[in-house]
Amino acid sequence: MCIRDSDAAEASSPADGATVATPPGKVSITFNRNPLGLGSQVRVSDSAGTDWADGKVEIVDNVASQKLREGAPAGKYTVEWRVVSSDSHPIEGTFTFTATTGAAGSTAAVPVPTAGKPQPGITPAPEKVPDASEPFPWSVVVFAVVALGLLVTLGVLARRRLGAGNDQEGPDAGEASDAEDNDAGARPGGSGGQGAQ
Repeated sequence: MCIRDSDAAEASSPADGATVATPPGKVSITFNRNPLGLGSQVRVSDSAGTDWADGKVEIVDNVASQKLREGAPAGKYTVEWRVVSSDSHPIEGTFTFTATTGAAGSTAAVPVPTAGKPQPGITPAPEKVPDASEPFPWSVVVFAVVALGLLVTLGVLARRRLGAGNDQEGPDAGEASDAEDNDAGARPGGSGGQGAQ
């Protein structure tokens, strides 16, 4: 029986806990085996929580790299990564580094409340917004119309049958038949109660 070691990260660039002069153009993680390119994610967050990752994760052999956007400020960064190992299992980890100065064109990362961020104590309750993804229930309307049409049709047919049954079985039904026979005999050539003359 052969026991195979699990895939694991061996190194990172910058190294975990390292201090660098400026934020690098990219971060990378080196693995002991080649990870798969499916579902790979790398998030590079500054102390304010801003993600500086730019584009997709690039995997070449056993190294996963993530480019960073320009203008990253000085400060501590946390890199959170997740890849699919060569044996199809997800593996993940984190490492940190600190940049002593910001990249060219960067500004200090100062969290400033904006109109989009709620403030403590003054957050209004969200209003119920009609959900446009729920269409009008036309199927219920169609069902109701079909059911109503079926009931009307059944009612009309039942009335016709009841009406036709009363005409044939009424108390005058026998007298009408006798009257027809008498009329036939009164006509010339008829064979009613009168004989041929």
